Amino acid sequence: MKSIFKYKPHIIFTYLLFVLNSAQAQTTSLKLQSTAVPFMMISPDARSGGMGNLSLGLTAEANDLFGNTAKLPYLKEPKGFLINYTPWLKDLGLSDVYLASAGFYKHLNEQSSINTSLRFFSLGNIDFTDESGSTTLPSQRPSEFSYDIGYSLLLNDKLSIGATLRYIHSKLVTGSFGASAINYKAGNTAAADISMFYKQHQDLHGLHFGLLLSNLGGKISYSNETKNKYYIPANIGFGAGYLNKIDADNSVEFGVDVNRLMVPASPDNTNVESVNQYFTQSVINSYFNSFSTQYGMPFSESLKLSVGAEYNYTNRFYLRGGYFVDNNKSLGNMQYFTLGTSFQYQQSKFNISYLVPSGGGITKNPLSNTLRFGSIFFF
Repeated sequence: MKSIFKYKPHIIFTYLLFVLNSAQAQTTSLKLQSTAVPFMMISPDARSGGMGNLSLGLTAEANDLFGNTAKLPYLKEPKGFLINYTPWLKDLGLSDVYLASAGFYKHLNEQSSINTSLRFFSLGNIDFTDESGSTTLPSQRPSEFSYDIGYSLLLNDKLSIGATLRYIHSKLVTGSFGASAINYKAGNTAAADISMFYKQHQDLHGLHFGLLLSNLGGKISYSNETKNKYYIPANIGFGAGYLNKIDADNSVEFGVDVNRLMVPASPDNTNVESVNQYFTQSVINSYFNSFSTQYGMPFSESLKLSVGAEYNYTNRFYLRGGYFVDNNKSLGNMQYFTLGTSFQYQQSKFNISYLVPSGGGITKNPLSNTLRFGSIFFF
């Protein structure tokens, strides 16, 4: 990326403006939820991406190690390695902004599994200038990553649980700029996921349900001024799926996911008391406050809905479609359709998804008109 002022990709500005400006410096009074490390809200795998980011209640797939890890013991293959690649802001002609991920899982026995994964988000190379645009400051390459390690366990024939520990590193800018005494640095924090999966029948046909509490962890700071620390995107999600086995070779699965951020709404910046309350509340209190009418978003605007379907032929060829809608009016009611397919050859599976172009401006998805790729190698 040659110049941040030339391309002005809105996702990068969302990052930089949020972490480099205090709450008092913001001028908008819109009620919305802002978090650090928003890359953790991006679905990294192409299977989910082909069904409107649907995954929580569907039948198990190796990419569930990025979400509902409680499903991993149901995988038929005892271990597998996977990689995914997602271009970001492709419509702007950028090639150095992307999300890449890799993971590995292994069955310990018939009841339990372990898994590990890595997500890396590159924001490309950015050339900074001062406010007048006359002085070029040193360029930087912002990037973020998370590293997970998890364990999954079958409690009985129908119910399983999963737990994941996560380390998050976010380096947006480093050093001091101009006359400011603030020293900007990389942010670090730890988080955890808790997941559950319930299936109606032992062979996985019929109804399934999934529950995921994700990114439950500490706040993050990007400077030597640690008074104002920022929330990470804690989320609660519930999903339901239904698998209809048409015959020995053909099946169709339908699903729906509902997600909600557990982060309080951004404060009214003209009210000092409101700003102080926002930053001083504990993480645990922030989860409960996000559901309150005083500190949270209106319930009708806080939900993200994903619906989708998958056709499976002999566990070798798949077709997918999905729809996603975000009811947040202040962010433009983002909604879009997705398509996907995959095929398996021997011990390898390849996933591809496509986000149908829709919206414009703030409602335009960064993945619009983008192909996402993923590969799984079983052992």
